[in-house]
Amino acid sequence: MTDSQTFQPVLLEAVGVEQGHSLESYRSRGGYAPLEKLLAEKQPPEVVEMVKSSGLRGRGGAGFMTGLKWTFLPKDHPGPIYLCVNADESEPGTFNNRILMEDDPHQILEGTIISAYATRASTAYIYLRYEYPQSWKALQAAIDEAYAAGYLGQNIKGSGFSLDIYLHRGAAAYICGEETSLLESLEGKRGEVRPKPPLPAIEGLFGEPTVVNNVITLASVPVILADGAEQYQSYGAGRSRGTLPFQLAGNIKQAGLVEIAFGATLNGLLHDFGGGTRSGRPMKAVQVGGPLGAYLPREQWDTPLDYEAFAAIEAMLGHGGVVAFDDTVDMSQQARFAMEFCAIESCGKCTPCRIGSVRGVEVIDRIVAGDRPHENITLLEELCDTMIAGSLCAMGGMTPFPVKSALRHFAADFTAAQSR
Repeated sequence: MTDSQTFQPVLLEAVGVEQGHSLESYRSRGGYAPLEKLLAEKQPPEVVEMVKSSGLRGRGGAGFMTGLKWTFLPKDHPGPIYLCVNADESEPGTFNNRILMEDDPHQILEGTIISAYATRASTAYIYLRYEYPQSWKALQAAIDEAYAAGYLGQNIKGSGFSLDIYLHRGAAAYICGEETSLLESLEGKRGEVRPKPPLPAIEGLFGEPTVVNNVITLASVPVILADGAEQYQSYGAGRSRGTLPFQLAGNIKQAGLVEIAFGATLNGLLHDFGGGTRSGRPMKAVQVGGPLGAYLPREQWDTPLDYEAFAAIEAMLGHGGVVAFDDTVDMSQQARFAMEFCAIESCGKCTPCRIGSVRGVEVIDRIVAGDRPHENITLLEELCDTMIAGSLCAMGGMTPFPVKSALRHFAADFTAAQSR
C-alpha cells in the first residue's frame, strides 16, 4: 500500500476553488483533454480495458469492478444503449456527490462522455436527487456549456461519436438509489425493484442494454485516462484501488469531506481528520456505509478502509459515509432506527423487506420493554437471517447489518434499556 496522505486530490481538486465549476476553470486544469485524445486515438474496447486495468470499482456501494461491468453489454446489439448516472445520493450522512456536482460538474460530464464512448451509449441520463436544487443548477449549466463547446451533441469533435445527456430529477425516494428502481422511475413508473436476471446490461432502460454508474465512479474515469491505469493503481490496498472521498458526520469535531486512498484505517480517519467527538466525550460506535451499514465498536476501528477488510468483519464501506456516536448513544434505539428506516423507505415489492422491517421494529420494542428478551432476541436474529436471504434487493438484505452488529457488540444496551 502507498502512503494515503501523500497524493494530490484525484476528485476534489476544484472543491473550494473560485469558479471551479466553470468550463474555463475545468479546461485550465487539463479538463476534456483526455476526452479529445481518446476520441482521436482510442477505440471503445481500449478504453474499457484501461478502466479494467486501473482496478476502479463502483463507488455507489457495491464495489463491483467498473470495467468488468461494462463488458456485460451485448457486443452485437445494434442500439440504442443507455448510460444512467446514479446521482440519487440520499443516504443520511453522505454528501460527496453533492459537493462534486456543485464544485466540479464538468469532471462528472467528461467521465460520463468517456464512459458512454466506451460502452457505445448514445444517450445518457443523470438521475439527480430531488432535494438537490443547487446541484441541478450547476449540472444544467455545465451541460449547456458542454453542448456549446462541442463536447456533447452530434459528431463530437469530428469523431463520429454522438451523445446527448439529459438531467432528470429523482422521485425523492431512497429506494431509487437502487439501480433497477432508478430505471423504473426514469421510465415514469413507481420506483420499485426489478427482479434479476435480466441484468440492466442486458435489459435495462426501456428494455435496452443499460449501464448504471455512480457519480464518483464516473468522475474517476477522466483521471485514469489522463494519468494512466498504473498511476491510479498506485493508490490503495489489496483489490481496493484509487481513492474515495469519505464523509465525516454525526458526533464528530471536524465534519466534512476527506479524500484518501484505500488502505488507511478508520481510526486515523476519525481522529487524524475528524478530531474525535464534537461533544468531547469518548466515542462509542461508528456506522460506516450509510443507514444500512454495521455499527463498529472501538476494537474494529483499526480495520483498513478497503472493501475486503470490511467484508471480513461483516461490515461495508458503501458510499463512504461515516457517522460517529459518543458514549451517550443507546444502541438498542439505533438498531430500531435501522428497521424503521427500512419500513418507511421500502418499495414494498418483496415480503421480507416490506413485512420483516415492520416486525423488526415490534420485536426490538418488546426486547427493550423486557418482554421475554431472550426469546425475542432469538426471534430478531432469525428475522434478520430471513431478510438477508430472502429480500429482492440490498435494501431488505442489508437492513439487518446494523441490527445484528448492535446485538453482537452492544448487547448491554438492550438489557440496560429494560431497567430505565
